Amino acid sequence: MPVIKEILFDCDNTLVLSESLAFQACAELCNEILEKYGRPERYTSHELLADFVGQNFRGMMVSLQKKYNFTMPEDEFNTYVDRELGAVIQKLEKSAEPCPGVMEQLDHLHKEKKYGLAVVSSSALSRVQASIRKVNQDKYFPPDHVFSAATSLEKPTTKPDPAIYLHACKAIGVQPGECVAIEDSKSGAGAAKNAKIPLIGYVGPYIDEGKEKQESMAKLLKEELGAIYVMYDWKEFPQALKAVEAS
Repeated sequence: MPVIKEILFDCDNTLVLSESLAFQACAELCNEILEKYGRPERYTSHELLADFVGQNFRGMMVSLQKKYNFTMPEDEFNTYVDRELGAVIQKLEKSAEPCPGVMEQLDHLHKEKKYGLAVVSSSALSRVQASIRKVNQDKYFPPDHVFSAATSLEKPTTKPDPAIYLHACKAIGVQPGECVAIEDSKSGAGAAKNAKIPLIGYVGPYIDEGKEKQESMAKLLKEELGAIYVMYDWKEFPQALKAVEAS
């Protein structure tokens, strides 16, 4: 394997505990829509995630209309899409926290200066920037090394499309095989795999959904998506990186 030059971090629930906050904001908007259209149903963030897992907010609203048999005018639909990003950023700026243990690893990597550090996310760039700024991680990542599949590409896409990883590698000036990606989700890990970037999986936050869920994600990341190492805690990162470099 080539020498690792760059570490590519996913953001949501890898660097920053942001997914739950984002779904809280989405649930509030969905509940506003349901009330407006005379529906009695209301969602918590966990229920919304269960019903619409893997969908962005635009997809959620399409599914919501289909499930509850109502139709929104296009201009109203687009207004809610625009509002969602602002609502999520507001939540993040107020309450986001770093994933446990990640700050110590970032601080060590930053001081060591052995590897370049970048963020590669599917989320909108403004959301990623708000997340890492709130938890004081922005000092570790040069502004031009923060990439968004929704914002940084000429044609927006989302993981598991490898486009954002390939774009990041080209912009930084490294080959995919000279990088390692750290991902917590099936779609994110799929993007790294499709880009042929060595992968470290991270399943720490899944413990909130129970040990069984955490173990099933660890198995998925390792067996289906080819993670060289799966971390349950960020303190495992030095060992994970050694495993990648030895592979």
